[in-house]
Parts: sequence; C-alpha cells; structure tokens
Amino acid sequence: MSMTDPGPAAGTSRLASLFALVRRRPRETPIVPRTSIAASALIAVVAIMTFLASLTTGAVVLVRGAASDWQSDVSREVTIQVRPMAGRDLEVDVVRAVEIARSAPGVTAVRAQDKAESARLLEPWLGSGLSLDSLPVPRLIVIQVTPGRPPDFAALRARLAAEVPSASLDDHRGFSRRLRAMADTVVGIGLAILALVMAATVLSVVFATRGAMATNRPTVEVLHFIGAKDAYVAGQFMRHFLFLGLQGGAIGGGAAVLMFLVLGLIGGRLFGLGGSDAAALFGGVSLGIGGYMILLLQVALVGAVTAFTSRRVVAATLKAVS
Repeated sequence: MSMTDPGPAAGTSRLASLFALVRRRPRETPIVPRTSIAASALIAVVAIMTFLASLTTGAVVLVRGAASDWQSDVSREVTIQVRPMAGRDLEVDVVRAVEIARSAPGVTAVRAQDKAESARLLEPWLGSGLSLDSLPVPRLIVIQVTPGRPPDFAALRARLAAEVPSASLDDHRGFSRRLRAMADTVVGIGLAILALVMAATVLSVVFATRGAMATNRPTVEVLHFIGAKDAYVAGQFMRHFLFLGLQGGAIGGGAAVLMFLVLGLIGGRLFGLGGSDAAALFGGVSLGIGGYMILLLQVALVGAVTAFTSRRVVAATLKAVS
C-alpha cells in the first residue's frame, strides 16, 4: 500500500462523517405552522361541515334504498279487492276472482285472505275482538307476478269486470310513481344541502388561507426575494390545507360513520323504530358497504376541495401583488 492511499479505514471514516452531517442537517420548516389557533379552528369547522354532509348523504342513501326496495316489492305484487255487493255471494266471488287470476299468464301465485287476516288489518283502527260479519269489509286477493313479465293488466281487469263486478284490480302503479317522486325530491333536497355545506366549507378555507398568508407575509416576501416561484409557495399552502382538510374530514366523517354503525347495531330502538311501522317503511338505519364507501369518498373529496381552494386563493393573491 502506498503512502498516498488513505486505505479502507479512512474511506469508512469519511462515510461516517458524511452520514453524521446528513443527520445533523436541519429539517425543512414549513411556511405555514402546522399547529396554531387558526388551524385548529379550521379543523373544527371542516369536521362539523363534513359531519353534516355525511348525515345528509346517509339519509339520502337510506331513503333511496327504502324506495328501491318498496318499488321492487310493488312491481312483484298486485291485489284484487272483492267488495260485498247486494245480491251476490262474497265467498263465491272471491273463489271466481282467484280462478281468473290464476289463469292469467305471468302470474306465479295467488292467495286470498280470509276473514281473520282482514280483521287483523283493521285492528289498528277498530280494535281487536270485533266481529266483522255485520260490516261491509272487502276481501283482498294477493297476486305474485313474474318480475319483468307482468300479466296483461288491462285484459285481467276487463275479465274481472265482466265476471266479478264487485272485484277491482290494483297494480299499485300510482303508488309506485308517488314513491319515486318522493325519493327524487329527497335526493334533490339532499344534493342542495350538500352544495350549501360545500360552499360554506370553501368560504371557510378562503378566509383561513387569506389569514394564513397575512400572518406569514414576511416569510412569503423573503421567499420571493431569494427567487422562490409562486408555484412553490402555493404548493406549500396547498399541502398545509390538504392536511387540515383531511384531518377535519376524517373527524367529521368518522363520527358520522360511527353514528350510523351504532344505529344499525341497535336497530333504531333508541328512536322507537324497532318493530314499528317506521322500521318497516325505512328498513332500519344500516347504510351497507356501499353507503359507508360513499362517506369515506366524501371525506377524501372534502380534503381535495380544501387543498384546491387554498392553492387557487394563494395563486390569485400572489399574482395580484406581483
């Protein structure tokens, strides 16, 4: 080995010195402090807005799911109502209406309700233990139809009118239209509320960004003096507010998801929905996997909107003052 060759030991010493220098290198300090009163306030505002938006989205998902289930059930079932008529035997008319319904193509099952079932249907209004023999109570015939291939309702209605004058067919199309209109109205209201919540969130981010720029104006001026580009400064603010938006969105969205999970587990009993007509109407308060995925995507959307808004505000401000 020559006198000028430092040898392996000297090379190892140089590497150790280089790593020590890298470790001692100060970390890059962000332009906007990560922890401040303004940042905490913005996180709280974003969390509240995300919670309200998630509640609205969850309600829309529940209503649409219930309406879809009801429409699916209604499309598979029609009913015939046979009313008592003077000079006609009600039982004979019921039997004949059942025969006519069974002979129609597209019908899978026909079942006529007896007097006991009719009495149970009237119990909420007339009470239990009431004799219906003296009351003109109609009889219902439930018909199951083939999904996608329903029978010819016009022909079935005409045959019933000719052979059983006391019978009337109800295909529930009017109820289905009203149900669809109600669901569309709820969705429209939900989208309007979401738009208002998102607009409030954007305005909050605009004011917070302008406040952060005013607070850190000397730092921004120094960066401009040493040659920093506007895109770099805007990117710093965007990353800062993206973090705040995701943090606030996660808090608000997580609280909403937790609330829906708890309500789904207890079956809505806290609000008296268990076993009631409301539970039968709305089918519980469980959003399902798809609903929870929508809430999580909404959290990501809030973070993206927060970051994009802050970047646009910073870019517009820097362009105006430059």
